[in-house]
Amino acid sequence: MKARSSAWPLALLFAGMVVYASLYPFTGWRDQGVVPLAFLQAPLPQYWTGFDIAANLVGYAPLGFLLALALRRSGQGRWTWLVACGLPVMLSLAVETLQSYLPMRVPSNVDLALNAVGAVLGVMLALLIERLGALRRWSQIRANWFEPSAHGGLVLLALWPFALLYPQPVPFGLGQVWDRVESGLINLLADTPFLAWVPVRQTEPVPLGLLTESFCIGLCVLSPLLMGYAEMRSRIRRLAFCGLLLGGAVAVAGLSSALTYGPDHAWAWLTPQAQLGVVLALVVGVLCIVMPRRLCNVVMLLCLAVSLSLLNGAPLSPYFAQSLEVWEQGRFIRFHGLSQWLGWLWPFAALVFGLLSVSRPSAAPTHAT
Repeated sequence: MKARSSAWPLALLFAGMVVYASLYPFTGWRDQGVVPLAFLQAPLPQYWTGFDIAANLVGYAPLGFLLALALRRSGQGRWTWLVACGLPVMLSLAVETLQSYLPMRVPSNVDLALNAVGAVLGVMLALLIERLGALRRWSQIRANWFEPSAHGGLVLLALWPFALLYPQPVPFGLGQVWDRVESGLINLLADTPFLAWVPVRQTEPVPLGLLTESFCIGLCVLSPLLMGYAEMRSRIRRLAFCGLLLGGAVAVAGLSSALTYGPDHAWAWLTPQAQLGVVLALVVGVLCIVMPRRLCNVVMLLCLAVSLSLLNGAPLSPYFAQSLEVWEQGRFIRFHGLSQWLGWLWPFAALVFGLLSVSRPSAAPTHAT
């Protein structure tokens, strides 16, 4: 029987991220009068940076790795490794070809070669860990730790740290989109009768108070924590997951701050209200360890709904908008839009996932002591 694997949706999502990063900002499409595949025979570029080399080399390694795992767990035969290497190369060739129609992007045979090498390295890593028995042990660990239906939740949990990389006005405050949606609708519907339908705020939004911000931070951390609880098979594992998630969240927030403001300011986000919010999430998370699976999903939905309401009722800080120039004009221009979209959409995807989980019939309890 073929085993279901979270590697398939992760591979598809990562392929979408690669396409996004490679074709961003998706504007100015036109025929530039060159043969699309001419870059294959072009001379080597005279200028490149270490960051570009690393990004192209490492960018495709996870895709090859995930494809190899997905194909292997799907019961594919000896062609698994060849297909896992070939698909990323074909994707890279397609993206480089499309870049011929974008004035802001330059197709490169070096990029294609680095992408191919990265994909092969990812596949080789998957092959190595299979030969070492790591895949079999992971399958055992997964069966011991997670419910059999734990697939969508694991994918969202894997994406959560990447969504945190884009700096947020409120630490861990994903999904603050109303100001952008409002301005986007106004620009889209300008000079049309439908402009009057846009629910524009009648009063100036008030910034979050310090205690309210701490409460909001706690809810934002509790949401993925409860999502993980709903997929866990025992209370002991939930307790371990609580420590891992909170420690990882603090580390990723520090990395995001270091990328934005510099390494010397990695912990600038850890204000007293942020510390209180993390402690609140820890205390409530420990108390929620005993909750049944369905109740975890229900409370997660409440946390998401309240945090999104608080975040989208607050204004964006002008100082915060200035700090984003490091991402939008620096070397992260290929990635800031992608991480930004993850930060915007993750809570809403979690809401849909939670509603679907709550609507499913209850399964027999499998919690161990």
